[in-house]
Amino acid sequence: MSVDPRRVLRIAHITDLHVQPEKGAMAGMQRCLEHAQAQKPDLLMMGGDMVMDCLETPRERVEVQWDSYSSVLSSHARTPVKHVIGNHDIWTGPEGTERGYALDRLGIESSYYSFDQAGWHLVVLDSTFLIPGGYTAKLDEAQFKWLEEDLKSAQNTPVAVFSHIPILSACAFLDGDNEATGDWRVPGAWMHIDVRRIKALFRLYPNIKACFSGHIHLVERVDYLGISYYCNGAACGAWWNGPFQEFDAGYGIIDLYADGSLENNYLTFGWTPVP
Repeated sequence: MSVDPRRVLRIAHITDLHVQPEKGAMAGMQRCLEHAQAQKPDLLMMGGDMVMDCLETPRERVEVQWDSYSSVLSSHARTPVKHVIGNHDIWTGPEGTERGYALDRLGIESSYYSFDQAGWHLVVLDSTFLIPGGYTAKLDEAQFKWLEEDLKSAQNTPVAVFSHIPILSACAFLDGDNEATGDWRVPGAWMHIDVRRIKALFRLYPNIKACFSGHIHLVERVDYLGISYYCNGAACGAWWNGPFQEFDAGYGIIDLYADGSLENNYLTFGWTPVP
């Protein structure tokens, strides 16, 4: 792909760390951060599922997971950091505060927001819509209305969108035996169930260049209606047990250029499971 050589922003997109005290996950996160920062990014975008799992989890376990994540991040991140909230970061159950605990630990006010950097407008969405017994992937009404207004305000700037769960995905079809019934059945928790609504909104803004996600632990690029949708694998691979399907533990390096073009590359960092 021909791009403007004036790169203005490099982002290390590190998603699905699933940090916990076990399985060498903290050492794996440290190695991932060191490898990523050796690429000299301007920003670390942590793409969600920072910790192993807070859904229906006792307080003590929630705290120890977040302590593990925060300890490694504070000691090894030398680059500015932004966060995307993932489904496993949300604390549910009798003691849970939903997003509140994660937001407090990360020091952010909202699970969705936007900011401008180096001539680009970067949008961070919250994909997780809680329902009885679990979650699906969609934007609630307040977030969708916010997104409409945010995109209106950025019409003269190239836009990149980050969500935890893919807005549009092909690899979601391969995350499980989704063809077992003889028809393809992709759960709403694996790809945005409101993709038609989001697609219609995005069609109004040709300055939206790409969307980046994780969640599926697989790597892909889907080009649809002028927008590239990237799924940047998982820093933990198969939850620190080795590769997930064909993909080793890794992260995305996103290069954004002055002319609104971009490149995305998936890099691995040589992780092997702890015996």
